[in-house]
Amino acid sequence: MLQTLRNSDTHGPIQAVLDTADAVILGKRDELRLALACLLARGHLLIEDVPGVGKTTLAHLLARLLGLEHARIQFTSDMLPADVVGVSVYDRGRERFRFHNGPIFSQVVLADEINRATPKAQSALLEAMEERQVTAEGETRALPEPFFVIATQNPFYQIGTFPLPESQLDRFLMRLALGYPAAAEEKALLAGQDRREMIADLKPVLDPAKLLAAQRDVQTVHTAVAVIDYCHAVLQFTRRSERFVHGLSPRAGLGLLRAARAWALLDGRDFVLPEDIQRVLPAVVPHRLMTGDDDSDGGHAATAELILESVPVP
Repeated sequence: MLQTLRNSDTHGPIQAVLDTADAVILGKRDELRLALACLLARGHLLIEDVPGVGKTTLAHLLARLLGLEHARIQFTSDMLPADVVGVSVYDRGRERFRFHNGPIFSQVVLADEINRATPKAQSALLEAMEERQVTAEGETRALPEPFFVIATQNPFYQIGTFPLPESQLDRFLMRLALGYPAAAEEKALLAGQDRREMIADLKPVLDPAKLLAAQRDVQTVHTAVAVIDYCHAVLQFTRRSERFVHGLSPRAGLGLLRAARAWALLDGRDFVLPEDIQRVLPAVVPHRLMTGDDDSDGGHAATAELILESVPVP
């Protein structure tokens, strides 16, 4: 199967997506690879950082390179769930109400500054992200495939933000922070072409059918019993540790394995190594744990480091 993955119609284009994205968002290859792994694992991505470091650019770039329809939702304090899901409008000609789809009915949805909306508006994403469907006015409507939510949020110390509830955070497979670019990359960015113009000039590298095929390939990546035991040991450690208010759920464990399979696929492998678990854990685990301490990037990094150092590798 390894040979099949390396020679498949999807593996080469996926690497081309990563290479092209790396030429647009400079110096963030690891973050780009994690974002792509999140998509291949059929998860959703949360990006927390200060404004202006490329969060929105990343969403537009992935949608463009993957040939996906995308929509942007600007979350504000006065937003209502209907602004996300859609609303029924009375059609006089047909003498009945007609449902108009909201922006959630897109393949890539950018939920920009999600924590500027109230929890009521945030809750409009819960069913969509978990079940890939929307129930409105007594009727359930399926969302398009593939379906990928990229949400951005501002740091909590900024004015007008509402913390995401634990149930909302758990819907995101990964949480990333892009951070400021290194000096050399930032100088190249300042001297180069406008990133929005670059994205407009790009052609899709992958199409939705091949992306769906790649997502199916992720499900076939072999996970040995020893790797599953390692993942389970991570779950058990968080449940026993006094540092955390509550431990990781079984859904978090399933998400950790899916992300590790996607990371292995990006390496051209058909099996998961413990190193794959370790590589994706800092993006998958810390935002699901409550410590009562620092919730900044440093706090999340310390949480991941504690887990990786405390759980022995098989």
